[in-house]
Amino acid sequence: MNGSGGKQKLRVLITVKTLPIPSVKYDELVCTAGVTENGDFVRLYPINFRDLPFSQQYKKYQWIEVAAEKHKGRDIRKESYRPDCNSIKPLGEPIPTKRGDWSERAKYALAKKSRSIEDLKEKWERDRTSLGVFKPKAVDNLIIEPDEAEWKASFMEALRQARLWDDRKVTKEPPRKVPFKFRYVFECDDARCNGHKMMIEDWEVGALFWRLVDQGESHEQAAQKVRHKFLKELCGPDKDTHFFVGTILAHPASWVVIGVFYPKKGSGQKTMFDGEDGH
Repeated sequence: MNGSGGKQKLRVLITVKTLPIPSVKYDELVCTAGVTENGDFVRLYPINFRDLPFSQQYKKYQWIEVAAEKHKGRDIRKESYRPDCNSIKPLGEPIPTKRGDWSERAKYALAKKSRSIEDLKEKWERDRTSLGVFKPKAVDNLIIEPDEAEWKASFMEALRQARLWDDRKVTKEPPRKVPFKFRYVFECDDARCNGHKMMIEDWEVGALFWRLVDQGESHEQAAQKVRHKFLKELCGPDKDTHFFVGTILAHPASWVVIGVFYPKKGSGQKTMFDGEDGH
């Protein structure tokens, strides 16, 4: 990967996918993030994941090749690339966690981890860093807040009109909207930290919620089980939990949790860059 203009062939280890949202321009938008072989973060969007052929539907911790070019215009985030979705090529199988060993994943995913949200905010001010991973000092809570159950009517009408002129004759329903917001409450291992309450935009939150609903759980029961999974299990005392975080295009100084890295403690996570950056 280089910094020149035009399309580049990237080799990216997928680490996170965000919740899909409808888009008048792109029909449906998913933001995917990952790291290169030397640990640099990359953001790929837009990707209409459900429209990809099955052979191109990549999984987390799977390497892919993709032709992409740097985003221009209002997206000033340094890691953002616009992919040519036709060029997406998954490479091999996802990196496994044999007998609970996450070290091969960690070698790349945690290669250039930051100390805290405070550090990442400093990097944003310095060079427009907008993706990162760090280990929270403590995860105190996961708050569930009610949200609108449906996408805005005006938005859905605009989307319907756009589809009338779509040569692909798109007939699928838009992604289901989770009627709750989930926020982590946590502290960083940083003297500057006064605590954070941060939205979770991880694809797996919505996937788990709707899987539970489809199995017969009420919306409220499903939300509580999502809370238990993401707080008590992924952030349990036996886990060496890290958060993948990123900024929002419309509010580039605002950070959200876009994924969770949760190996058991002592499962062998030494990275190729351990000792750099003071961490």
